Parts: sequence; C-alpha cells; structure tokens
Amino acid sequence: MSLDAYQYAGLPGAGALVLAFHGTGGDERQLLGLARDIWPEAEIVAPRGDVSEYGALRFFRRKAEGVYDFDDLARRTRAMAAFVSAHRARRPGRRVIGIGYSNGANILASVALATPGLFDAVALMHPLIPWRPDEDARLAATRVLITAGRRDPICPPAQTLALAEFWRRQGADTTLAWHDGGHELADSEVEALRGWSAA
Repeated sequence: MSLDAYQYAGLPGAGALVLAFHGTGGDERQLLGLARDIWPEAEIVAPRGDVSEYGALRFFRRKAEGVYDFDDLARRTRAMAAFVSAHRARRPGRRVIGIGYSNGANILASVALATPGLFDAVALMHPLIPWRPDEDARLAATRVLITAGRRDPICPPAQTLALAEFWRRQGADTTLAWHDGGHELADSEVEALRGWSAA
C-alpha cells in the first residue's frame, strides 16, 4: 500500500477528503490550519515533501529557479498519485480536493494532469508549470481554482494565464483570482478559496 509512502499530518473529518501540499521550505503542517478553516468537516491529509533543497523541503528536484528536473518530477508524480489513490480508496464515495501552494501547487497540478479523475477539485496557489501539458478532455470533470500575484517574481503572470487557459480548453470549470502582490499568500486569496469551496 502507498498510504504511508509519505510522512504526513492528518486531521479527522467525515466530509470531503482534502489533500494539502506545502510550499518549498514548509512542512506537512503549513496548510493544515487553512484547510481546516476552509473545510471544517473534512478529513485532511497533508504529506511532507521528501526532497531536501539545502534543508528546505520540496516535492521534487529542480536544477535552478523555474528549471525542473523533469525525470525526477515524473517519478515523484507517480509516487504521489499512488499515495493519493490509496487514501482515496480508503474513503470511497467522498469528494477528493487538492490544495497546494507554490511547490505544493506544482506537484498537485502535475498529479492532477497525469491522472484525470483522481481529484474532483484542485486549488493551485501560485503554481509554476513551465511545460505544455497534453490536452485531455477527461480533465473537464475537475473544478480548478488558480490564485496568483500580479508581481510574483517566481511565477510569471503569463504562465499563470496560460495554465488557466489550458484548463479552460479542456472544459474544466476554472476560476483565476489575482492579487496585486508577489509570491506571498494574500488575504484576498484565502477569500477566493473560501468562495470557491462554497460554490
């Protein structure tokens, strides 16, 4: 089984199953409070990235800022998909929602793109997807929220727009929410996430 393929923190709940993916330098507790606030009835599973970049935890390797090790990303995507699948199988019939920030948003997006139907909904906060995903009509079933900063030095707005347009081309219900800052999580993003989750 892949239930324990990653060290993770969890909070119990009888509602949806929410997978929360931290950003570079965070850990499995980084998004627990946010996820509980947004989904008070959910069961929350928050895996810990198993790649260390100079002591900062991540979910896959990179060669430089914005330059991914795509072989490693492919391996880690398969491993994470198996982890999520095992937890989904443990809770049959529940909606499965993913939420990720920065590097966590990137691994979440990679898993969701590679395994359509694994997540019912994904919230990608400051994602950076520097490749062109394959078109796949099965992705239409996934609800998507993307949040981003207009002055984000790590995630260029043009790539954020391209990702949102990709999801829309697949037929996915896609929401894009901007704030005027950079790579930080802004209060307006949290409110966008709250409204999206309630819709």
